[in-house]
Amino acid sequence: MKAIKVMATINEHGQLTLDHPLMTDNNSRVEVIVLIPEAAEIDEDEPSKKVIVEDFRQAWHEAMTGQTIPVGQLWEGLEDV
Repeated sequence: MKAIKVMATINEHGQLTLDHPLMTDNNSRVEVIVLIPEAAEIDEDEPSKKVIVEDFRQAWHEAMTGQTIPVGQLWEGLEDV
């Protein structure tokens, strides 16, 4: 048996909606195991996908416009940490 990990949402009718379609043989039966995080496992401090994408876009813009510093300079002063 092959395992594929995907994220999904459970709607008000208890039906799963996958975030992305599965790329597998059509009309094949599957076994589904649903892992639902406990409230304590959900980290509200984790950045959202929107925040992560915006941070990446900002970093990409800075890299493309030459707003960078040499890697060696990043380590300055960290030897004693």
